[in-house]
Amino acid sequence: MRHGREAESRLVILDSDGPYVEPHRAMSKGWPSPMGSVFSDQDRKAVDIARVLAADAVEKAGHGHPGTAISLAPVAYLLFQKVMTLDPSDPQWLGRDRFILSAGHSSLTQYVQLFLGGFGLELDDIKALRTWGSLTPGHPEYGHTDHVEITTGPLGQGLASATGFAYAQRFERGLFDPDTSPGESPFDHFVYVIAGDGDLQEGVSAEAASLAGHQELGNLIVLYDANQISIEDDVDIAFSEDVQARYEAYGWDVHTVDFGSAANYSEDVDALLAAINRAKADTQRPSLIVVKTIIGWPAPHKQNTGKIHGSALGADELAALKTELGMNPEESFVVPPEVLEHTRALGERSRHTREAWDKSFSQWAQKNPDKKALLDRLLAGELPDLEAVLPTFDGVGSLATRAASGQVLNALASVLPELWGGSADLADSNLTTIKGRASFAPAHHSTKEFQADLYGSVLHFGIREHAMGSILNGIALHGPTKPFGGTFLIFSDYMRPAVRLAALMRVPARYVWTHDSIGLGEDGPTHQPVEQLATLRAIPGLDLVRPADAHETAYAWKTMIERQHNPAGIALTRQGIPVLKRGDDVAVGSTLAHARHTARGGYVLAEAEGELQVILLATGSEVSIALSARSVLQEAGMGTRVVSMPCVEWFDEQDEAYRHKVLPPEVRARVSIEAGIAQGWHRFVGDTGRTVALEHFGASADYQRLYEEFGLTPEAVVTAAKESLAASGK
Repeated sequence: MRHGREAESRLVILDSDGPYVEPHRAMSKGWPSPMGSVFSDQDRKAVDIARVLAADAVEKAGHGHPGTAISLAPVAYLLFQKVMTLDPSDPQWLGRDRFILSAGHSSLTQYVQLFLGGFGLELDDIKALRTWGSLTPGHPEYGHTDHVEITTGPLGQGLASATGFAYAQRFERGLFDPDTSPGESPFDHFVYVIAGDGDLQEGVSAEAASLAGHQELGNLIVLYDANQISIEDDVDIAFSEDVQARYEAYGWDVHTVDFGSAANYSEDVDALLAAINRAKADTQRPSLIVVKTIIGWPAPHKQNTGKIHGSALGADELAALKTELGMNPEESFVVPPEVLEHTRALGERSRHTREAWDKSFSQWAQKNPDKKALLDRLLAGELPDLEAVLPTFDGVGSLATRAASGQVLNALASVLPELWGGSADLADSNLTTIKGRASFAPAHHSTKEFQADLYGSVLHFGIREHAMGSILNGIALHGPTKPFGGTFLIFSDYMRPAVRLAALMRVPARYVWTHDSIGLGEDGPTHQPVEQLATLRAIPGLDLVRPADAHETAYAWKTMIERQHNPAGIALTRQGIPVLKRGDDVAVGSTLAHARHTARGGYVLAEAEGELQVILLATGSEVSIALSARSVLQEAGMGTRVVSMPCVEWFDEQDEAYRHKVLPPEVRARVSIEAGIAQGWHRFVGDTGRTVALEHFGASADYQRLYEEFGLTPEAVVTAAKESLAASGK
């Protein structure tokens, strides 16, 4: 959508209900007349201070993104000082509105407001932008700086995750306070997003926007800074669509506030506030407010250019900006005490809001003791006895781990009302549907298969894996519920940016990745993951669990739920595999170890009989192959131990004594078995070990034929074990 600024002479506010045209106002340095304005003279002065602080900080660092922070200063100030419900003293307050800076490169847009509003940052923090150990890194980082709700930077992720925040607000409303009138519950709040042109171009935001419109998320309000400048300067070289029409087609409530051309620029915050209030009043649709700005305004020479987007202004332009704003060009990082006193009065204003909310919350707690107890349990991270509800799989000879996972999920859901999730249009394959629960969607979206309810807990993402990952992040960050989402392991590639961010933020999203190998068979190489296990294990902070049978699947889920400080994915078979008969504790003789040892990541599943000579390490469906090979090796007089390694990350966390007990360093004859590339296993098998793996793509055939053709057989393992024994001098 083009600015059309050349002929612009009036402020125009467009929304879904038609245009509203306001006569152009008298201005001083771009500001509308103070008559009737929501901003006082002190507010305007604070906004100009915010612009210069952003420019000073980037100049001092020598790099960064000053332009958007300069031109968005009045927008951010309006949100933080006049619009959002926040408590500067409590970043975890349940009643707060959530703010997400999707345009994370413009981190100063948020940092400066956190400083001015007294949210914990001080002037020295602004000066320390992008330096080691500072609270003001190049992009906002969750868990590093108070009041930063999410790590942003990869464009589109913030906007898409904000959809998850809005999901979570509604679900939690239904979990704790479903009957209170809209707008009157202590669990009601808004999710505000500042996004830029790059966010709107990334595909993940389109997937999420489609879902947000479908879900009628009236609590989601996105302010789109349509300055039409990116690193390559004018975005018209690559981006010319009608954004307003696109979002209206998604089912959004859309408004446009145009600040005008360079010759006639007016940052009309009154008009913007009116648009925000109209957006808040529309409870049936998410809202997009297109704010047409000039990047870097009022920097006299670099405004509206790519040069101000991602580079310091330079001494001359910075001085010119300060002169334009009536400031001393020789001074830097100057904040008059009266300005800071004015902006930090936000704390006192917020105190009254917080007291009113506390009263409302206390009344809710008294009326709903059971729900209050549930909330307390969730906030404390406490869990009921999960082992007591796990399926035992008694009498089951063979079962796909995806089928076992479906049973386990439903068992856990019986005691965990906070557990909710679904699939990217693969529920019948992922087996992620919680039986007896409604689907999360407006009731009129019910189908013959699924009954929808605003407060349902079965999620349907459609074929949108990328948005699913981001939405799970938003739900997990919003807290304190436990979301999960499923697709085929091969399509984890579509989720990877969101999965990486989940690991970076250490948020407990859970992923159900089924069809985990060539064992899916006839669908062929496009659907058969071979490198995905290794590449996912390469993500620091992500737990990847590949259980050997139904029992391990149960204890894998239990452990994934208990671990609440990082994401985890569970890789599950399509094909049926043996349900192993196990003992009550550790492996002894021919008795296999109990599956509760899954929590340690790797454990001795079958012990060697006689002297231990060779160790077979395997995951998932290949554990049964290892057990068959062990029988052959034992009959030949070679003492063989089988180690099941469902989760390398959990095993790495164990102390050295335990790891050496499972994998004695002196036993150098080792073989790893996994239906994927061998990358990552060499550190376990060592220089004399062998890997039985798959270093190429799969093929279309029944899985039994594929395993045979590609050498994933007990015979191949036996051969590899003998080679390793010979190499190790045994």
